[in-house]
Amino acid sequence: MSFGPHLLLALLEGSVSAFVLALTALGLALVFGVMRIVNVAHGEFFMLGAVLAAALAGLFDLPPAIGFALALLLSPILVGAIALVADRLILRRLAYEPEATIVATIGLLFILQQSVLSLYGPDARSVAAPIDFRIQFPWFGYSGYKLIVAALAGVLLMAVWYGLKKTKLGLVMRATQLDSEMAQAFGIPVQRVYALVFALGAMLAGVAGVLIVPIRQAHYLMGLDPLLLSFAVVIIGGLGSLRGALMAAFIIGLSDGVISVFFSPTLAKILATLAVALVLVFKPAGLFGGRAQ
Repeated sequence: MSFGPHLLLALLEGSVSAFVLALTALGLALVFGVMRIVNVAHGEFFMLGAVLAAALAGLFDLPPAIGFALALLLSPILVGAIALVADRLILRRLAYEPEATIVATIGLLFILQQSVLSLYGPDARSVAAPIDFRIQFPWFGYSGYKLIVAALAGVLLMAVWYGLKKTKLGLVMRATQLDSEMAQAFGIPVQRVYALVFALGAMLAGVAGVLIVPIRQAHYLMGLDPLLLSFAVVIIGGLGSLRGALMAAFIIGLSDGVISVFFSPTLAKILATLAVALVLVFKPAGLFGGRAQ
């Protein structure tokens, strides 16, 4: 293929990666923005979503579309339930202290990883795509399922935005984010809000894991790349800035797709890390830090 078709393929791959990354990073940004804690185990919730999807899809002898729909419905719920248990047993007991929760979520990362290794095994497993068709361009065919992934992720991102900006629950979350002590003085149950936000952030990562598992195989070590890229997104976008996280996700996702197609995925990760370093040196608050959320 010539340069033009290669560029189109790179932009398509980058767009899919950007939407999935935006969904994953939004969960991390939401947890930090409201709770002011860094969830180092966030990538493992992505991994849990993918692994549970693979397990649920293979549990019953169902057509691929029905099995995947079941996994898409149940996996994020199970991931959210695990996050609620972790919040109740670990984070709440630490009073959500930032330094202590970093150490605690590192421990949670290894607990989840080793639990999946023991119960699920070390082998990577794939899930059949629920819809198998290709969009035919003049130069190549492209997976229709990947475009559906981007569309579903876009719908979920819009739903989260609407929930945060237009609903009473979103108002409560934003009030807790701005001043948790004042919110509690006005009768807002801050600990319940924190538990809900932590579960919601985990569920967003879990949904991203479910959507990606027909494209990439599920295994117990797959949470590392989403975690590192999500941290890059949050740092570049600005800690606590949801708008910045979304914009940074598309910048990194599209550049990752283009660089991976024309050069190598390793170079894409190196450049993303370099971008994080430059932002930390020259604009520590992030590119969009301090703007309206």
